[in-house]
Amino acid sequence: MFSSLRRLLPPLGRRWKPLDFTNRSFVRIPEYHKIEEETVPEYVASVYYPTRIGEVIRERYQVVGKLGFGSTSTVWLARDLRARRHVMLKIFARTSFLGQHADHELEMYRRIEQSPKGHPGREAIRTLLDTFDIDGPDDRHRCLVHPPLWESTLTFLRRNPLERLPSAVLAMVLWRVFLVLDYLHTVCEIVHTDIKADNIMLGIDDDSVFSDFEEKELERPVPRKEVVPGGRTIYMSRDLKVPKNVGLPVLCDFGSAMICKEYQTEFVQPKIYRAPEVIIEAPWTYSIDIWNVGCMIWDIYEGGSLFTGQDPEFQRYRSHAHLAEMINLLGLSPSTLLAKGTLKGKFFTDEGRSRLFPYICSLS
Repeated sequence: MFSSLRRLLPPLGRRWKPLDFTNRSFVRIPEYHKIEEETVPEYVASVYYPTRIGEVIRERYQVVGKLGFGSTSTVWLARDLRARRHVMLKIFARTSFLGQHADHELEMYRRIEQSPKGHPGREAIRTLLDTFDIDGPDDRHRCLVHPPLWESTLTFLRRNPLERLPSAVLAMVLWRVFLVLDYLHTVCEIVHTDIKADNIMLGIDDDSVFSDFEEKELERPVPRKEVVPGGRTIYMSRDLKVPKNVGLPVLCDFGSAMICKEYQTEFVQPKIYRAPEVIIEAPWTYSIDIWNVGCMIWDIYEGGSLFTGQDPEFQRYRSHAHLAEMINLLGLSPSTLLAKGTLKGKFFTDEGRSRLFPYICSLS
């Protein structure tokens, strides 16, 4: 624990000098070949901030390399020149594209920061070190600064040929997840709504991981595509090496989290992890996170998915098929729950009988 605390504190001494990342001996990817964020459906180049390896942001954070990407952000390893440590930068799509979503994750982190700090679950939440806006070519981009983490439990379990977490690792992951959920639910009044293996990250207690990453980028720069016109460069991501000491799991990504002082009705959660009350649009509360975790446990320990929601006729996810799987395994939903669902008539008769018989038969 003390080693983790030391990593969060800025060391004494003068600020680091920026490194020179001008080595041009990298593989040039043809412009017609789509890579990284370009593969995101409905990709628009101008939505993303044109981050460059070697640039120094706010005269403090020097970008070292790309760690990943998503539909709303890119993620980078950086050197905090002032605090003499490595950090992770999550740079969001331009503010006008995201609308209120640009501020949502930051609002959740601020709510957590303002909540009482004595609960042990707080340590299992990714720490927010800094936040600011970057001026891009077309608009501003929100940036969140976090301590770097190694890889998600999803990536970790794929190291196992069986694609399952060992029992000891699963026990540690669940212990941390339930600690953080108790803190979020009882102290912060927050529902995460998006708990999945790729949002649970493993920590790093080994600084050599970052120096190794830097040296590789300096000596063998990652392949990249230089887009003309516009001068935008799209980099391939680079993995961090396996740490000598892997840190404890932490829960990340609060972009879909919600304050839950009273019952909610919004349509939330990853498809196959949706609770029945979410599907039938009944009022829901903190318990949907617990349902979510229960479904995830099966996936990461048993392999496969407890529920798939796959409609055999349409060959895609449909809520009818998902509810049919639940009923096949657990029986009919309680009448008290069905009575509250605005979509109950879509799935059940007025007498509470299921309209899902064809789907249930297909599972037999």
